[in-house]
Formats: sequence, C-alpha cells, structure tokens
Amino acid sequence: MGQREYTRSQRIASQLREELSELIRIELKDSRLSWVTVDEVEVSRDLQVAKVYVSSLKEEQLEESLKALKAAAPFLRHELGKRLHVRVVPELRFYRDTAIEHGLKITQLLRQIKNDADES
Repeated sequence: MGQREYTRSQRIASQLREELSELIRIELKDSRLSWVTVDEVEVSRDLQVAKVYVSSLKEEQLEESLKALKAAAPFLRHELGKRLHVRVVPELRFYRDTAIEHGLKITQLLRQIKNDADES
C-alpha cells in the first residue's frame, strides 16, 4: 500500500502543478503574479497539504507574489476542487523555490575550485 500511496501523491502533485500554473496565469488578475512560475508541488502522504514552490523572473517581486498567492489560496483551492477528481483538495502552502539559486552557487564554487587548481 505504501508504494501506491506514494504514486498517488506524485500523480496529484503533478496535476496540482499543471492546474495551478494555469489558474495563476489565467484566473488571477493580480499584477504581482505576472512573472510567477510554479516549479514544483510536493503533496504529503496523507494528501492533506501541498507545498507549492514558485519562482519569478522578477526576483525582487517574489515576496509580494508569495503574499498574493497566500491570499488567493482559498480561491485556488476551490477552483482546484472543480477541476480535480479527488475527495479533498490539499491545503496550499506557497514557498520560494531556491533550487535555481542553489544550483548557481554550486556552479560558481566549482568554477572557483577549477580556477584555483589551474593557478597552482
């Protein structure tokens, strides 16, 4: 049963990512959300909570975008209930996606190590 639950939460996470991306782009008329991208969604095993990781091309606007998404969460959850075939739509929690920043830092450190090795 554990594998089935995990697969189900992955499937729901994928559906949530797709639907949320569309809802944010089309349904929400908030200028703070014009450059927001839903990068990843993680759904808890009990399907009660969805962590939604977002990024923005306008990094300086991301905190305001997160506030707008948190305010719109009840609306988004309601709309997801209409679109998804699940008994309960998970609670939506929005977070800043730091994976890209983390990757850039690692790349920068690797370049620095390579340059230091070349100079030796």
